[in-house]
Amino acid sequence: SFDWNDGLFDVTWSENNENVLITCSGDGSLQIWDMAKTKGPLQVYKEHTLEAYSVDWSQTRGEQLVVSGSWDQTAKLWDPAVGKSLCTFKGHEGVIYSTIWSPHIPGCFASASGDQTLRIWDVKTPGVKLVIPAHQAEILSCDWCKYDENLLVTGAVDCSLKGWDLRNIRQPVFVLLGHTYAIRRVKFSPFHATILASCSYDFTVRFWDFSKPNSLLETVEHHTEFTCGLDLSLHNRGQV
Repeated sequence: SFDWNDGLFDVTWSENNENVLITCSGDGSLQIWDMAKTKGPLQVYKEHTLEAYSVDWSQTRGEQLVVSGSWDQTAKLWDPAVGKSLCTFKGHEGVIYSTIWSPHIPGCFASASGDQTLRIWDVKTPGVKLVIPAHQAEILSCDWCKYDENLLVTGAVDCSLKGWDLRNIRQPVFVLLGHTYAIRRVKFSPFHATILASCSYDFTVRFWDFSKPNSLLETVEHHTEFTCGLDLSLHNRGQV
């Protein structure tokens, strides 16, 4: 276990070294840790001016890049081998809660914000590529479908999950209702194109299949407090 002197909000594994991971914290910094060297962080990046709330390692093979999102309304791009950020992405008018790389398109990531928008960015161009007014509420989470490069899902304070096709953003592809409080994290299945999982301040984890008329597959009520995060195993189909 590693200690840091402020709250840690997110963590991502390195995609090129099984011992390395990156966390981000309430003091606006990112920490790189190596499980083979337990003394302290290998490196600390302190550039965000408010809480660093989201961190993700690139998913495509062509690059090793990290994106972070902050309550300072910016996203920053990092190369773990370089001591400072490569660039800063500005445009959101509220805090950024989630920044997620596309598993399909190199250099492309999505961000979800308290300004009620989902935004798509390309690291090769500084401006925002696409702005989707996805909810009439703060958006706390987003994720990319693993089987469709144009499909994303958002989860928001309005208790709804919405699917978005980047080729037509006028209305959502699907809307999933059932949670009774804000949705904190949503993830697509690595094994099924239409299955996703979400967790919420209503203490539940829910599994959905948006291709079915009755989309809610299962509600898990094991937790006795806010459910703040979840992920689906890449190795074991049934494990969350």
